[in-house]
Amino acid sequence: MNKKLDPVLSFSEQEEYINLVSEIIKNKYSRPPLAMVVPYGCQQNVSDCERFKGILAKIGFAFTENADEADLMLYKTCAVREHAEDRVFGNIGALKHYKRRNPELIIGLCGCMVQQEAVAERFKKSYPYVDLLFGTHVEHRLPEFLYRLYTKKGRVFETDDAEHEIVENIPIKRDGTFKGWLPIMQGCNNFCTYCIVPYARGREHSRSYKEILKEAREMISAGFKDITLLGQNVNSYYSPEKADDKSEINFPKLLRMINDLDGDFRIRFMTSHPKDCSEELLYAMSECSKVSKHLHLPFQSGNDRVLKAMNRRYTREKYLNLISLARKLMPDISLTSDIIVGFPGETYEEFCDTLSLVKEVQFSALFTFIYSKRKGTPAAEMEDPFTREEKGKWFRELLAVQDQISKQNDVKMSNKTYRLLCDDYGRADGFMAGHTDGNVCLEFKGDTSLLGEFVTVETYIENNSLKAKIKE
Repeated sequence: MNKKLDPVLSFSEQEEYINLVSEIIKNKYSRPPLAMVVPYGCQQNVSDCERFKGILAKIGFAFTENADEADLMLYKTCAVREHAEDRVFGNIGALKHYKRRNPELIIGLCGCMVQQEAVAERFKKSYPYVDLLFGTHVEHRLPEFLYRLYTKKGRVFETDDAEHEIVENIPIKRDGTFKGWLPIMQGCNNFCTYCIVPYARGREHSRSYKEILKEAREMISAGFKDITLLGQNVNSYYSPEKADDKSEINFPKLLRMINDLDGDFRIRFMTSHPKDCSEELLYAMSECSKVSKHLHLPFQSGNDRVLKAMNRRYTREKYLNLISLARKLMPDISLTSDIIVGFPGETYEEFCDTLSLVKEVQFSALFTFIYSKRKGTPAAEMEDPFTREEKGKWFRELLAVQDQISKQNDVKMSNKTYRLLCDDYGRADGFMAGHTDGNVCLEFKGDTSLLGEFVTVETYIENNSLKAKIKE
């Protein structure tokens, strides 16, 4: 169950600041000022940026992707891997010349990186052209921060560590028109030893199921046909409000409620944690016609000792039992996962347990990473006797195994019929792309008018690749 957190002011408390800043920019600019909002990292950050855009649009900003045009640059940072942080530092460093050319330009940073005290201090001291810095727990106060910037002519830093309930009714400006994100919870209670997220995002807290259903209805009414429910661990969702019949609403029940809404749409969700993946959830997936038969269930390692060192709180046997039940209930389910190669202390023999699990499950796709040390996590202090070069050999061995599995999966998917949502352009002229219910991307010859529409395709193998064509 989610931790009970202190309440915060409703977003309505920010309306006064929205009005004040709106008047300021009307007097300051002869045209609507342009904001460039840039997310790094996970889908949750992309979703958060849609809310930033909603706030800025209500204030009176228009938007641009051209840094030369921007009056406001807002970067939503990611701290999952050190490489992601290095990328942000490099990109923010490159903004110095924009500030020099336009001293009125506002440069803002927020997100998980900023919530880390040492990182925030580095930005404050070494990047004097950064005007605005705010952490993950105060992001709804963006209008207030902009007001302070415009009126006090000084830098604004807010990285309050106090956690709060989720703030509802934040305006949203969605990037898409037929595929969209729907956050249902935030934070994480798991404290995997390699992960910084619980320290940056805070503890788990869930949205009211009524607010989620309201937002889902709005998305369906607006024409969205592919809705992805988001959370650091969606399996832990637990509504702070009970249903009208006084029953409690967990994630499987929420899925069923969204599935029962009117409309032709598909439901996806991410990310799931195996320790909280219940039989109830798998039965809900199998029985809900609108829920995608795709399960992304990161197992990270196939060895029990390594899993314990990671603080994952499940075993190889439990994971395989979940996969067995999922396949029994949904024979055509698509399974994907995350794997960390070379966790501190992992031996080659233990890595081979990961290989054997991959061969046994036959995943549709894998997201694979060589362990990256994250300062501030327990794993960063663990003894790590193996070199990056050794881990790289293991990593390439894993990729080779999965490559063979992917080719076999392509053959299994050939000569079948699939219903796709046409959601992108193909790599060649005259081709479009879409995702199956199992989240497998297929390209097919088609007109751009199909974008955003469901189409039925037939698959075949050509030149050792899985192809598709619209069914006549």
